[in-house]
Amino acid sequence: MAVEGFDFQIERIVSIIRDTGARVIGLQFPEGFKRRSPVIAAQLEAATDVDVIISGNPCFGACDLDVALLDKVDVLFHFGHAPLDDNALQDKVYFIEVRSGVDVSDVVRKALPELSGHRICLLTTVQHVHKLEDACRILEACGKECVIGHGDSKIAYPGQVLGCNFSAGRREECDEYLYIGSGEFHPMGVALATGKNVLIADPFVNEVRRADYSRVLRQRSAVIAKSLDAQVFGIVVSSKPGQERMQLARQLKEMALRHDRNAHILIMDLVTPDQLLQFKVDAFVNTACPRLAIDEVGRFSAPMLTPQEFEIVLGERDWESLVFDEITGD
Repeated sequence: MAVEGFDFQIERIVSIIRDTGARVIGLQFPEGFKRRSPVIAAQLEAATDVDVIISGNPCFGACDLDVALLDKVDVLFHFGHAPLDDNALQDKVYFIEVRSGVDVSDVVRKALPELSGHRICLLTTVQHVHKLEDACRILEACGKECVIGHGDSKIAYPGQVLGCNFSAGRREECDEYLYIGSGEFHPMGVALATGKNVLIADPFVNEVRRADYSRVLRQRSAVIAKSLDAQVFGIVVSSKPGQERMQLARQLKEMALRHDRNAHILIMDLVTPDQLLQFKVDAFVNTACPRLAIDEVGRFSAPMLTPQEFEIVLGERDWESLVFDEITGD
């Protein structure tokens, strides 16, 4: 069943509930879909007589399962994301990917005059991966060569990019990228990771624009500059199943010690400016969700560096080789 242009797969969920014999189920939604949760819960309760518990915690991706809720339900339905390779809880979790029904053909045709290259690599989020072959046919009918990139083991579908993984863009040789979807972060990450032009084709507003990461680079340069004299660092680790990078945190701490700086590892579930307010350090280093340092820039009590920026502060990396932080697989 489609709700407001998105397929929440109500019939499939009902079938899973009946097949598993679940009596209590959990529903977890990313922020953009939370407002639809009462309607979906009511549909499921009416169809199956099951008890439904809706997660009210923030949800930032498949890396961010509500583990506390998982202990209280027979089955957890996680909406809006595809599974990750390292999610050890999948036997009790069903991922409902919520594909979009929006037509992408018009905006792809609109993008054609803006594509200067010949070999075009298509990228998108899980909501539109089923439309990439259609987009390829449109490009090829107009004389372009089209490729759909295959990412690493964390990527569920060809052409899919995450906010923390742009491997589907790096693994294909192409002249230019066409990103189908809304938002700026994913295409900016691809542009910075590859050094190539990324054209955004937004099917929701039928708009075509270039990914521009110059403002973000200026912000990141300012954060690095403020941290150059820092002596005490707080290295932030998230305990969320798909974000926990303790090994990286330990490596960064050892790196700090080699450069005669002090560093302390701070672990928590949800990382927010308020959570870090009481830790008196000169700068933080984020190993949790890579988007955190970018999206929340300026809101922390001390500069928040990515691991790559921390390397620049310590002189282990050149400024010119700055890239977005990623959580990659094999």
